[in-house]
Amino acid sequence: MRTVAVVGASLAGLSAARSLRQRGYDGRLVVIGDEHHRPYDRPPLSKEFLAGAIGEADLALERDDEELRAEWVLGVRATGLDRGRRAIRLSDGREVRADGVVVATGATPRTLPGTEGLAGLHVLRTLDDARALRDELARGGRLVVIGGGFIGAEVASTAYALGLDVTVVEAAPTPLAGPLGETMGGIVSALHADHGVRLRCGVGVKGLSGERRVDAVLLEDGRSLPADIVVVGVGARPCVEWLEGSGVALDDGVKCGSDGRTGVTGVVAVGDCANWYDPRIGRHRRVEHWTGALERPDLAVATLLAYGATEPAAPRPPYFWSDQYGVKIQFVGHAAGADSVTVEEGSTDDRSFLAVYRRAGRPVAVLGMNQPRLFTRRRKEFAAAAS
Repeated sequence: MRTVAVVGASLAGLSAARSLRQRGYDGRLVVIGDEHHRPYDRPPLSKEFLAGAIGEADLALERDDEELRAEWVLGVRATGLDRGRRAIRLSDGREVRADGVVVATGATPRTLPGTEGLAGLHVLRTLDDARALRDELARGGRLVVIGGGFIGAEVASTAYALGLDVTVVEAAPTPLAGPLGETMGGIVSALHADHGVRLRCGVGVKGLSGERRVDAVLLEDGRSLPADIVVVGVGARPCVEWLEGSGVALDDGVKCGSDGRTGVTGVVAVGDCANWYDPRIGRHRRVEHWTGALERPDLAVATLLAYGATEPAAPRPPYFWSDQYGVKIQFVGHAAGADSVTVEEGSTDDRSFLAVYRRAGRPVAVLGMNQPRLFTRRRKEFAAAAS
């Protein structure tokens, strides 16, 4: 390959670029990103950066001594992929021809229809999103977070520490039931009540009120929640529209094998937009976690450089963490399909424990709350057994 283009300039794209060089690729490397910023770390956006504890320089992902010899094409979007000509079309009219393509275009937050242009309404995905929300939180007031997932919970935790009046609205009966299961989702989400943050579950949002600026969140049960600031954290959709008609299979993202390979030779996908096959659960799954964006690109790059010459490999079990109200939450594996979950160390009442999920007696996931050392050991054991 003479030219490889990495489409996406966040952690997954940067990890792919690093792996290309580390694996000996010495050709032309083009990294395309729709933001004007160089790669930065997203997890602190909802925590330390939002709280004002760190600045933008602290988010940088590139090392001072790093030399990737890459061409950075920033502030433009990929709008299409011409499979025959091996060309990536860009929003400014240019195109980049490449022998190999790493798709790392990530995901974009879902929004509430009909609320465009309403002041005080935020999502949190990018550095620019975090800047705008941080400025509003600094003024204080009443915050309503729509969505009780990890992003919503972290924003609620940060806002609580800043002294805001916080309410979290979750349409499902139990927050975090998807990734953690009903029982543990309820225990983890109880952190809100522990700190005086109101949690409204099992009710959807009908709409927002306010002419130029939001002043309340209207619930489907008729209640109205006064709000000066609203953050919408109801998930994200993969940014893959630009690949329509390219021959790359799309199904909740880019449909991939267990090593990132697509059905188009010379094209792999990584990060939040990639729907990888997971042989452990027998189906495709899109993993929106920092660790996956860091680790999986190396597997995909190895595939790209020897496309078709290697047997598909399997990624490591998915791992993620979250920091809420001073509590570290860590999880590895898949909760879906587990038929039991047992607390093996500590106490749920103390919010400090380690729990193991099993299916037919076999461990399939591990959850830790404020047990980082014990969890790290169990995670290594779990990964070794899974491989």
